[in-house]
Amino acid sequence: MIARLEELIRLAQERPPTRVAVAAAAHNLVLQSVQRAVGLGLVIPLLVGREEEIRAEAEAIGWDLHGAQLVPTPTNKAAAIAAVDLVRQGKAQVLMKGYLHTAEMLHAILDHNTGLRTDRLLSHVFVLEVPTYHKLLLITDAAINITPDITQKAAITQNAVDLARRLGVERPKVAALSSIETINPNIPSTVHAACLSKMAERGQIKGAIVDGPLAFDNAISAQAAQEKGIVSPVSGDVDVVVVPDLDAGNILSKNLEYLARAKMAGIVMGAAAPVVLTSRSDPPGARVYSLALAGLLCC
Repeated sequence: MIARLEELIRLAQERPPTRVAVAAAAHNLVLQSVQRAVGLGLVIPLLVGREEEIRAEAEAIGWDLHGAQLVPTPTNKAAAIAAVDLVRQGKAQVLMKGYLHTAEMLHAILDHNTGLRTDRLLSHVFVLEVPTYHKLLLITDAAINITPDITQKAAITQNAVDLARRLGVERPKVAALSSIETINPNIPSTVHAACLSKMAERGQIKGAIVDGPLAFDNAISAQAAQEKGIVSPVSGDVDVVVVPDLDAGNILSKNLEYLARAKMAGIVMGAAAPVVLTSRSDPPGARVYSLALAGLLCC
C-alpha cells in the first residue's frame, strides 16, 4: 500500500516516462511543474498553446525546452481540443490541464465526437497526505460533479474505490459524509449516504466497505465516533470520503491543503485516459505528484 505521495514518484520512475499533452501550457507554474517532472524522468511533454508565450515563459524559468514538443494553437479553447486529440490519436498517454478554466477543459474532454468519454461517469479524486493522519486520504468529488444524485454518487464512489485499489488498498474503507450521523429526510446527504452504504452491501459498489452517514469527525477519529456511541467499520481508518457535493469537497480539500499543510495530488477517473486536472493556483509539487499518479494509472 502506498503510504506517502513521494512513493508515487519513486514508483513512476521505475517505468518509462509518459507522454503528456499539456493544454494551455503558457504559464509559469505550469511550466515549472512540467520541467520538474521532466527532470525526475516522469514525463515527455507535448506543450499545447500559444507558442511565443510558451517559449517566453520557459525562458523566464531557465528551461530551454529540450525534449519538449510544441503544438501551436491560437486560443485556450483550441489548446484544449488539440491536447485531447493528441491523446485520442495515441500521441500522448496523459492529458494535463494547464492555465485555463476547468470548464474549458471538460468541454473538450466530454465532446461526444472528439472527446475522451467512456461509459463511465467522469469524477475527480484528490489524494491527500495529511500530516495528522496515518495514511493517504482520498476525497471525491471536489471538481467536476456539482450536485450529484444517488446514481452519480455511486459511480463517483466506485471510481474512488478503484483508484484506492490501484494504490494498494486491498479493500478500501469509505465514509459517505454528511453533517450528522443519523438519517434525516430533510438533509438529503444523509439519505444518499445511507443508500451508498446499502448499495455496497448488495454489491452495487464493489470492492469496498462503505458506511454512512458519518460526519467528518466520526469518519476520521475512532475516538470521536466512540464518544457519540457510533459503531462503524470505517471510523478512524477511512481511506475514501465521499462528500455531499462539489462545494463541500472543494472546501474540505483546500482547508486541509492550506490549514493542515496537506500535500495533494488530483486525478480524473472515468475518462479514456488519465486526466490531471489541477487548480490554476496549485503549486508545482501538487502537479508533479499528479503527473506521477497519472503515469501509474496509464500503464
